Amino acid sequence: MKNLRKLRESKGLSQLQLALKLGLNQNTISRYENGQREADHQTLIMFADFFGVTVDYLIGRTDEN
Repeated sequence: MKNLRKLRESKGLSQLQLALKLGLNQNTISRYENGQREADHQTLIMFADFFGVTVDYLIGRTDEN
């Protein structure tokens, strides 16, 4: 998820804060941001909805959110 870190930081959230808001583990957020783990379809949609962007933007397929 190429743009996850940028989106998170633009909202002024730490990894822990984002994880708590979405019911995830902070380590999971870190692994997504560092490319060590890929999110499943439902998780991608959850992130996209939370940040108000498309899944394509979230994963770096487009520059338009």
